[in-house]
Amino acid sequence: MIMRILAIGLAVLATSPVALAGEADVVKVAIMSFAKDGTWTFDVTVRHDDTGWDHYADKWEVVGPDGQVLATRVLLHPHENEQPFTRSLDGVVIPPGVNVVTVRAHDKLHGYGGTEVMISIPR
Repeated sequence: MIMRILAIGLAVLATSPVALAGEADVVKVAIMSFAKDGTWTFDVTVRHDDTGWDHYADKWEVVGPDGQVLATRVLLHPHENEQPFTRSLDGVVIPPGVNVVTVRAHDKLHGYGGTEVMISIPR
């Protein structure tokens, strides 16, 4: 698991409540392959202090070791009253030879930067 530490300085305390929500963190990933075509289902749990339409976790991605985005799950609305929350994505193609992927989350204000999870692909 890749962990990034966010240092909060005194200057942040003076910013708006929207900025205080921080970055979106991936807190759990589960993968399954039930499809005969070899695709995968990802269940991803994200934690973010959504504050409304201007600052919420708006997607998560599955990224290969070369940085290529293999799949994206778009999140269409804030989850202010559901934290953390889990969403799934079916039909994810993991290329042959890729044994580890990273799952990262994105929020509308900060982009990427929260906690990411690396997960092995059981083959």
